[in-house]
Amino acid sequence: MINKYYKILVIILIFSNLFFLSATLAYKITVAGEMANVPDLTGKTLDEAKDMLQEKKLSIVKSGVELDKQFERGKIISQDPPPKSRVKLNKIVKVVLSAGLEKVEVPKLTGQNLQSVDGIFQEVGLVKGNISHVHTSAFPAGRVISQYPPEQTEVPVHSSVNLLVSQGNLEERYLMPDLLGKQASKVIEKLKEMGFRIGDIRRSYYPGLRSGIIINQNPSQGTQIRKRNIISLEVSR
Repeated sequence: MINKYYKILVIILIFSNLFFLSATLAYKITVAGEMANVPDLTGKTLDEAKDMLQEKKLSIVKSGVELDKQFERGKIISQDPPPKSRVKLNKIVKVVLSAGLEKVEVPKLTGQNLQSVDGIFQEVGLVKGNISHVHTSAFPAGRVISQYPPEQTEVPVHSSVNLLVSQGNLEERYLMPDLLGKQASKVIEKLKEMGFRIGDIRRSYYPGLRSGIIINQNPSQGTQIRKRNIISLEVSR
């Protein structure tokens, strides 16, 4: 009699375990069936992404708009959850759309003083790029000679503009000659005729030398000078 009850108990335990295992397996299968892989929506439009997510039984919502260099206006630039994420069905995927590149028109900078360019760039949303300099008589020193991109060109905001700036006339250089022992009046007349600037002329007594002879000079012989440099002389009296 006892053996009969024992056999019945064993059978009940076996069926209970089988039922538990079947329930667990069914639950796992059901849960696995309720999961989906999030597709990569980057570069897609909102409508394209919506169709892709509907196939996965997922939904979409726009969470923001940002300026972007890579994708044109209306394309998705980021998403949450990211691509290849495994999520439950009906999960909402948040996306950020590109606002494209805001463009501005490059203003005319030719003829402007380099110091005023920064203020102009700040107003229009551009930045100063490479600055090159060249000597020219066409523009005063410090003025913009040319620019790239040229004026009225449409460029993305915060683009850089390269400038070529005048350094004014290229001044010729001369070697200061030896003026000692020469007649001051003739030297001064000649220097002025050539466009040089004469500064102080100091007169000093020099034994044995007649009046009007150059006994000292500044700059000294052999010094490189420009016409704007001042030449000072000491002359015998």
